[in-house]
Amino acid sequence: MSLNKDQYDNIMADYARIRDRHRRELEKRRTQAYARIPALQKLEEQTPALAVDQLRRRLRSSAGSSGSGSGAGSIPVAPADRKDQKTSFRETAAQITARRIRLLTENGFPEDYLEMKWDCPDCRDTGYIGREKCHCLKQREISVLYNQSRLETLAAGADFSLLSEKYYTGEDLDRFRNALRVCRIFVEQFDTVHRNLYLYGTVGTGKTMLSVCTAKALIEKGRSVLYFSAASLFDRLADCTFSSGSRDGLRGFLDDLYTCDLLIIDDLGTEFTNAFVASQLFTCISERELNRHSTIISTNLSLRELQARYSDRVFSRITSTYEICKITGKDIRLQRRRRGRYG
Repeated sequence: MSLNKDQYDNIMADYARIRDRHRRELEKRRTQAYARIPALQKLEEQTPALAVDQLRRRLRSSAGSSGSGSGAGSIPVAPADRKDQKTSFRETAAQITARRIRLLTENGFPEDYLEMKWDCPDCRDTGYIGREKCHCLKQREISVLYNQSRLETLAAGADFSLLSEKYYTGEDLDRFRNALRVCRIFVEQFDTVHRNLYLYGTVGTGKTMLSVCTAKALIEKGRSVLYFSAASLFDRLADCTFSSGSRDGLRGFLDDLYTCDLLIIDDLGTEFTNAFVASQLFTCISERELNRHSTIISTNLSLRELQARYSDRVFSRITSTYEICKITGKDIRLQRRRRGRYG
C-alpha cells in the first residue's frame, strides 16, 4: 500500500522542518561557542579557506597536466607533487579539527558541539539513502498508512529499564523476569537470530508493555514495526478482502503485513473469531515465517484456549515456531489504582 501525494508531501515537509530546526540549533550553538571562545571563530574560518585553496591547487594541477605540450606557458605537475598537495591538505585539516576539539573541551563544551545533529543520522533527515528509502521513512509510511497512534502513544513512555518488578511476587516475579530477559535477547539478536514470541497470561500483567518496549527498541535500531490490536487487524483484513475497492489496496496491505521487520498482534482473542479470522491468522503467521520475519503475539488465551478457538494448525504453527512466555500476576492497573487511592 502506498502513500498518496498529499501524504508523501506532508512527510517530506516534515523532514524539511526537522532539517531547518537542526540548522537553527547548530547556529545557536555556534554563536554561543564563538562568544565564549573568540579564537574558535578564527579557526573555523580557516577550514573553508583551506578548501578553496585546495580547489585552486587542483585546478592548476589539472590545467598543467592537460596542457602539457599544448602551450609554452604550461608547466606540467608531477603526480608526486599532486600527492604531496593532498597529504598536506589532509594534515592541515586534521590539525584544525584537533585544535577545534581542544578549544571546545577546554572550555566545557562537548567535542561534537559544532557538528550538525540529525534525528536520523543514516539519511540526514532526508528520508533517502541514495535512491533507497531510509528505514525512518518506511516507519513513517507505516505510521501514516496504518494509524499507529496507539503504538506511538504507548512507546513514548516505554523502555525496558523503566519496567518495575514491584507488581510481581514469587512465581509471578520469576515469570516476568524470564519474559523480560527473552524480550531483551529478542532485540539484541534480532539481526542474527530469527525468533517469534507468544506472550500469554492473566489480564493486566504487562504483556502489551513488554511488546511495546520491544517494538520501540527495534524502531530505534532502524527496523520497521507494524502494530495492530487483533480486532483492528482482522477488521482491516475483512475490509480489504470484501470491499469493492481496488485489489491493489489489498495486495499492498498484505505485502506490508507479511514483510515488515516485526509485526505485533496485541490482545489476540478479543476479536470476534470465525472461520475467516482463523484462516487469516494462519496465513499471516505462515507467510511471515516463510519470509523469516518476526512476529510477537500477546494474548490472555492459554495454549489450550488458542487451540480450541482457532485451529489445530494455528496451534501447531505457534507452538513449533514461537518462543512461549507465560506472564501471571495481579492486574497492574488495579494495583496502581489501589496504591493511588490508599497511598
